[in-house]
Amino acid sequence: MKPAPFDYVRAASVEDATRALLAATGTAMVLGGGQSLMPLLALRVSPADVLVDIGRIEALRATAQIPGGQRIGASITHAEIEDGKVTDHTGGLMRKVAAGIAYRAVRNHGTIGGSVALADPAADWPVCLLALGASVRIAGPNGERVEPIDQFLRGAYTTSLEPGEIITAFDVPTPPTGARIGYTKVVRKSGAFAMSIGCVVRAPGGGSATVTLGGTTTRAALMLETSQALAASTAPSEHELRVAIAADLAEAAPDADAYQLRLHTATLLRAVKETLS
Repeated sequence: MKPAPFDYVRAASVEDATRALLAATGTAMVLGGGQSLMPLLALRVSPADVLVDIGRIEALRATAQIPGGQRIGASITHAEIEDGKVTDHTGGLMRKVAAGIAYRAVRNHGTIGGSVALADPAADWPVCLLALGASVRIAGPNGERVEPIDQFLRGAYTTSLEPGEIITAFDVPTPPTGARIGYTKVVRKSGAFAMSIGCVVRAPGGGSATVTLGGTTTRAALMLETSQALAASTAPSEHELRVAIAADLAEAAPDADAYQLRLHTATLLRAVKETLS
């Protein structure tokens, strides 16, 4: 299939992009790297009347050190993170995540902002950034606002973005010195969408931990019971972890069947064990 006809606007600045989105007649969509949007348009799953191209706005490619972490522009590509062209202040987590996204051709063009804005339940970046406690910087007709990613993600393909708004950057905190990182995912074949993703960021010696899950039918989710179990003990038993994971899955994946529950449990256990070794 081919996309339905649409108008195309190349935005020269963030302000230009927000104006074009508000002025559009019909459905306006933002085009970044296009690796998710263009296939959806070709299949006519997400028809658009106007595409607003933000790919050449230099402000969206800016990165900077900020107090307690790093700001990463929304138009930074997966490949740039994978290749270390953006400093990885997360102990290797972000480079590992980027390297496992789809294929190199996709990583060359796909952007971190586009991934989060789409809010695909099988996407890697929402799971990773949620575990890191990142915030989303958003520009729109009323100026800029900043929102924790846990509030930004509302559901499958649903975010808090309002008409005329775009993601400009992410503020990503630096994990504690010596933090242990775990990241695992299950895919049917190389490059395919993930069936389950688990991410763990754990302070050295215990005391605090964040566990997140992706690949459900809704959105990347904080696994609060599992996080607490991991923070409470330097070496929790597998039984303790399974009990906590089961409680979290009842909230995060209430529609999961027996196979999916086993899959998510195994993924999370693998991610946790990476932080215990």
